[in-house]
Amino acid sequence: MHIAVLMLALMTIAPPAWAEATKPIRLVVLGDSLSAGLGLPAPEAFPQKLKKALQTKGIDVDMINAGVSGDTSSGGRDRLDWSVPDGTDGVIVELGANDALRGIDPDLTRAALTDIVQRLKARNIAVMLCGMLAPPNYGADYAARFNSIYPDLAKKMNVPLYPFFLEGVAADAKLNQADGIHPTAAGVDIIVANILPTVEAFLGAIAEQRR
Repeated sequence: MHIAVLMLALMTIAPPAWAEATKPIRLVVLGDSLSAGLGLPAPEAFPQKLKKALQTKGIDVDMINAGVSGDTSSGGRDRLDWSVPDGTDGVIVELGANDALRGIDPDLTRAALTDIVQRLKARNIAVMLCGMLAPPNYGADYAARFNSIYPDLAKKMNVPLYPFFLEGVAADAKLNQADGIHPTAAGVDIIVANILPTVEAFLGAIAEQRR
């Protein structure tokens, strides 16, 4: 019985088969303050904690935190070429929160995100999209137009989508800093835990394409 328990434990922590025979995947998180880790020590930021969680599962990644506080989707597009260096395998796009907070026309956000995905695909770089939801203060029509951007784009461009980046954290005072917007370190832990299966599948697809 003890041997069976030990075998089960080893199976649980064993890395996926594709992780063993590949060099580290070069990953960029292109985002805003939610990725940059505003208000947190650098090791507590989302990209660094995601990398640590992946390493715990035996998945080796070279991670670049390309989060810039205050960036809109258009800002991310404008710095895309120098934020995502040649040789990058995959990009996690985490943009749009500032667009929604500022009430930017959803058509502009949609155009910017579309351009980002198209340009990365043209460079043969895999893309994973993180969705965002509009706050209620701009009304139901704005929210409907904004919230539809991410599922529409993921379907149209055939890229994986994590529907809401702040799932399980948004509007929970215990998991956000005093501004009510930016996650605490504990909030980041929850984001990482929730998004991890989607990221694992994304990296697995990248590894398969390398073969």
